[in-house]
Amino acid sequence: MNISFTKSGRLKPKPSSEALGFGKLTTDYMFIMDYDAGRGWYDPKIVPYSPIPLDPSTCVLHYGQGIFEGLKAYRSPDGRVLLFRPEENARRLNNSCDRTCIPPLDENDILEAITELVRLEKDWIPSAEGTSLYIRPFIIATDPFLGVHPSRTYMFIIILGPVGNYYPTGINPIKILVEDEYVRAVAGGTGEAKTMGNYAASLKAQDKAEKLGCIQVLWLDGIHRKYVEEVGSMNVFFKIGGKVITPALSGSILPGITRMSSMELLKKHGYGVEERALSIDEILHAHKTGTLEESFGTGTAAVISPIGELLYKGSNYMVNNGAIGPVTSMLYDTLTGIQSGRLPDEFGWTFEVK
Repeated sequence: MNISFTKSGRLKPKPSSEALGFGKLTTDYMFIMDYDAGRGWYDPKIVPYSPIPLDPSTCVLHYGQGIFEGLKAYRSPDGRVLLFRPEENARRLNNSCDRTCIPPLDENDILEAITELVRLEKDWIPSAEGTSLYIRPFIIATDPFLGVHPSRTYMFIIILGPVGNYYPTGINPIKILVEDEYVRAVAGGTGEAKTMGNYAASLKAQDKAEKLGCIQVLWLDGIHRKYVEEVGSMNVFFKIGGKVITPALSGSILPGITRMSSMELLKKHGYGVEERALSIDEILHAHKTGTLEESFGTGTAAVISPIGELLYKGSNYMVNNGAIGPVTSMLYDTLTGIQSGRLPDEFGWTFEVK
């Protein structure tokens, strides 16, 4: 691509690592590329971060035709800038495009856009442990019309922001609500795509969870309200009787890149890994018999997050006495070590931005 560049007249001050939080700050520049049905994707550019003018009837505002991705850039101890499996994010972005009738992008163009923007903004990448530069690519439908059909114009945008821990508890085990009232997705719906409406559908249950003292929601399937699916911002794993079990991708679960990487690591370390239907009743039975050994979530934002307690139908169920288990610790230390360049990358997962 021939990416044009417009220089900002005023750069923002860089924050301290202690002031980061998650999702609160943005960098100086953003990437934008437009689409028109008659021209295809065109005019890639990096411009100063600024508001986007939209007509009040723009269809994404009314019908939610929009998708996004999330990945991170890391600063290694020797100063290198590393991305973690960005080609998988590009592939998943196009999968989401397909599900929502958005025209696909060339995956090499997606990677080039991410790389060029990160290279320009590399001074924003923090180096403290647990910090990174969050990368948010997204696509919105931009036709100004009130009518339900796919748009003929779109914008592909990438923004960046330095971040710390996703959860305020850091790596400490979290308490989650097993949601049996509301549902997020069903097979045949949009659950396996990273589309904006999925997250709007989750807000009611998330608000309910927070009022009950929980950090996140564990969703049950939308048909039987019986089988666990995923946590609001993560895929989920349970270690029961020595085996690590995660719900199978059935069309209503996001195919997480950290999920996939965790499974590869677990198998390499000799753990039995099962992808299958897992009911909440099986989990509670394992808790009762003492075979529920660990639970954790996996995702780009939190990486690996130990689950220390489940709240279901008014009862609390502690997992591993509320402590981080050895499998969870191994995955967290290994994945963050590879991502940040502190450990050797024998899988070829990292991509250096030079």
